Amino acid sequence: MNDRPMSRNMTRRQFLARSGALGAVGISLPALLAACGGSDSAGGAASTTVSFDNWPLYIDPTEDSALGTVDRFAEATGITMNYTEGYNDNNEYFAKIQPLLGNGKTIEADIIAPTFWMAGRLISLGWAEKLPLADIPNMANITDGFVNPPWDPTGEYSMPWQAGMAGIAYNIDVTGRELNSVEELFNPEFKGKIGMLTEMRDTIGLIAMGLGIDPSTIASFDDAAPAFEKLAKAKADGQIRQFTGNDYTDDLVSGNFAACIGWSGDVLQLGKDSPNIRFVIPEEGGTRWADVMMLPKGVKNSANAAKWMNFCFDPVQAALITQYVQYLSPVKGVREELAKINPELADNQLLFPDDATSARLRAFATLTEDVEAKFDEEFSAITGA
Repeated sequence: MNDRPMSRNMTRRQFLARSGALGAVGISLPALLAACGGSDSAGGAASTTVSFDNWPLYIDPTEDSALGTVDRFAEATGITMNYTEGYNDNNEYFAKIQPLLGNGKTIEADIIAPTFWMAGRLISLGWAEKLPLADIPNMANITDGFVNPPWDPTGEYSMPWQAGMAGIAYNIDVTGRELNSVEELFNPEFKGKIGMLTEMRDTIGLIAMGLGIDPSTIASFDDAAPAFEKLAKAKADGQIRQFTGNDYTDDLVSGNFAACIGWSGDVLQLGKDSPNIRFVIPEEGGTRWADVMMLPKGVKNSANAAKWMNFCFDPVQAALITQYVQYLSPVKGVREELAKINPELADNQLLFPDDATSARLRAFATLTEDVEAKFDEEFSAITGA
């Protein structure tokens, strides 16, 4: 809803960047420790509860007389959803669940929401249960770009929750013209006024695409080395003003950045107050990310989790979520349903990119543990993190 308070107009990524650690925001992870390692997956059908541990500000709440998704689900199914916001960082969450899942124990949440690359890691470690797909008929509504994705090639372990794009965000008052190429980030015309993200996959992924490297096919550090070299040179030459988290929006609006790598949802949120801020998927392509729903190994309420996933993949329900969170929906039919309640959003290209734009988007490949460590080491050496 367009008139919600600013605190709720903040995107999930903005919230994470500005909130700091879990304790600082008063949100704690659910009680992860289970009494034993046994699974009760088969008992889910007899249960009247289910739990979902998600990222903050990532679902429509109940407001006044309008029921949010959690309450609509309870009303429709009779199942009580224990909805928590325990995700603040993928690696942090992994560190919490590793001692449990890594030792054959279970965690409290029935559904978790890792970002796609972490989902691939959990699958490869054997820490995820296959989805009961026969009980999720609305899985048929998944958009084509998320069918059997790179992180889950068989499509048996995950369903996307929300998605987004990384491309070039720019202040046209500073650039004086439209931008449409990754190479603009390295144009001497904008020396000292370029921002790069501390999110490695989006920064390296976009630079790689500018070099003709498909990030979805990267399997080793050597595959991505040219992108790291280009980034390091730009840093040494003073092309880059700063590496930032989501606070790049402040520098973009103020004019400290002429252009930067940014996320589509942020620019959509900025649009009305700062029409000089633009976003483009460059001609070479952009990166696509998704946060996904997964069942952790030994899940206790898989049957009810399936009912939740099926409910959220109903286009009518998904449209209400999209109207609130304003990220790309992975559900077919959402645009048509959204047009009935918010025609302006339904026509927004940042929410519903055309086919030509979608065809230029790539998700970063799932990396092995040792390759991941090498990427993190090299990226940190450049960014100074």
